[in-house]
Amino acid sequence: MTECHDAPSHPVDLAHARRIALVGSPNAGKTSVFNHLTGLRAKTGNYPGVTVGRSVGVLTVGDVELAVEDLPGTYSLDPISPDEQVVADVLAGGIDGIDRPAAIVLVADVTTLRRSITLIGQVLGLDLPTALVLTMTDEHTSRGGSIDIAALTVALGVPVLPVVAHRGTGIEALRALLACSDTWSRPAILPPPQADALDAWGTSVLTAAGYAAPHRDLRTGRIDALVLHRLWGLVIFFAVMFAFFQIIFTVAAPLQDRIGVGLGWLGAQVEEQFGGTVLGGVIGNGVIGGVGTVLQFLPQIVLLFLLIALLENIGYLSRAAFLMDRVMARTGLEGRAFAAMLSSFACAVPGIMATRTLPSSRDRIATIISAPLMTCSARLPVYTLLVGLLVAPQTRWWGLSAQGITMFALYLGGGTSALLAAAVFKSTILRGDLLPFTMELPPYRFPSPSAIGIAMWNAAKIFLRKAGTVILATSLVLWVLMNLPTRAAETQQLPAPEATAYVLDHSYAAAIGKAIEPVFAPLGFDWRTNIALVGSLSAREVFVSTLGQVSAATHPAAPQQALAAMTDEHGNRVFTAPTVIALMVYFMFALQCMSTVAVMRRESNSWRWPAFAFGYMFVLAWVMAFAARSIAVAVGA
Repeated sequence: MTECHDAPSHPVDLAHARRIALVGSPNAGKTSVFNHLTGLRAKTGNYPGVTVGRSVGVLTVGDVELAVEDLPGTYSLDPISPDEQVVADVLAGGIDGIDRPAAIVLVADVTTLRRSITLIGQVLGLDLPTALVLTMTDEHTSRGGSIDIAALTVALGVPVLPVVAHRGTGIEALRALLACSDTWSRPAILPPPQADALDAWGTSVLTAAGYAAPHRDLRTGRIDALVLHRLWGLVIFFAVMFAFFQIIFTVAAPLQDRIGVGLGWLGAQVEEQFGGTVLGGVIGNGVIGGVGTVLQFLPQIVLLFLLIALLENIGYLSRAAFLMDRVMARTGLEGRAFAAMLSSFACAVPGIMATRTLPSSRDRIATIISAPLMTCSARLPVYTLLVGLLVAPQTRWWGLSAQGITMFALYLGGGTSALLAAAVFKSTILRGDLLPFTMELPPYRFPSPSAIGIAMWNAAKIFLRKAGTVILATSLVLWVLMNLPTRAAETQQLPAPEATAYVLDHSYAAAIGKAIEPVFAPLGFDWRTNIALVGSLSAREVFVSTLGQVSAATHPAAPQQALAAMTDEHGNRVFTAPTVIALMVYFMFALQCMSTVAVMRRESNSWRWPAFAFGYMFVLAWVMAFAARSIAVAVGA
């Protein structure tokens, strides 16, 4: 192995840095290596397909400036899907404005090295400076596997380095190796380009290296016998999801209440300091009443991503995708589409981007226009607010939290509707053959605390950034609309609560809400609900912030209680049980997110499919909400 002087990293000029590409099969540990090298926090997970785009990080080793590029996972340089095409194009220099990398770091899981040998041969055939990094070396040894690193280096003719990526073992040696990439040795004889000849070549390389595959992970086998069972596997899957939402409500609710109390105290301080001034209204109602109401749900968001990260890193989500392949086949899609839909539980944007792993363009479009029906984290604050209006916290069914059961039903409804929509599209406008599906099932592993912490921090950071930008800006715009035109003459003789209500009822926001009332009146929505729906097109959470502003005008310390007691001009309760049910169903189906629409446009390269998705989801949301309200009224809810 070539050794170079190592030195602490410092900021690097990306434009002039030496580019090194990380290449490897899905779930080989590329992103963990990338994170340790660059100090960035790209998402990692114990299942294939986490990386679906290009990530670039920078570092300096000695006086050498490096730009490290994490490419999507691929099993071959003969692409069958868009993400694999990205790898082939980057390595061939086929992307405008991006030169071929100066060197390649091949990352391979040593426990499945035989499966990666064809890709190794293809990359070596590019005749670029190449090094091979072997991950999972600790697991390979503990399970009885063996390999002679020095012999493998000789057999391949390139540097080979073992690492334990999730622990960072071997990373410093890799940093030093990267600095010398221009001096790396090359194979004396390049591998043959033909696939069949590559297999014969790979066998000789592994034999020369004394490679012995590890024995089967007995613990994984025992667990999979139950988890992947045709019947009990599905039972376990739904039990895990059910427990998921019980935990979210049981654990996060007390933290939410504490944040609510703190915001109530802060609102009272603002009222005391600024009274009825404009600044007091902006801070008290626009910021605290709007954005603050959304921030109450930060514990649920963080806990949601904690649980998702645990399931990902343990290795269960790849089993869920494999298990659901039989269900997906009935929709005309394959298991990789379920993996994309599963990503949409966090956010539809990465879920839609994950469709790049699908080989079929028809499958990609069907998944793209169905995935937004999956219940994303942006719906969680909306659902939490509405479930709280519908079901009292202390209510229990069969000894379990009724709020948790209701939330589980909403998530189950979203997932089911996404699969049914995909089935309709695949049997009609996007009909096509079902392609074979193969997915690597990694062994169960104890999750890395750093990976879990990164997932939680990233979720909190994204949520807070969204609250401080899109939600704040929209809340301030809505505050202006709710307080203009000024009504000083009409309200100067009225008590403060009545004056506030008068201004609100005669504001520009009221005019907008009442203008679209004919559309939503059959669903039981009044103008205040309508303007919250309009605002939620920028981000679903704005629905909560808008209602928070409305409630803050009358009862800033207890927004949920204020909403529950709110009445219209005729003295009727606004948020009755049928109306709340209709709202929950509406949000289950409606595409209330312009970021999702934008990424649908980018991934489909057309406005046709985003427009179609927005239109059919609005119609579906309206019809299903009307049906749900009608049933609720009929049964006397």
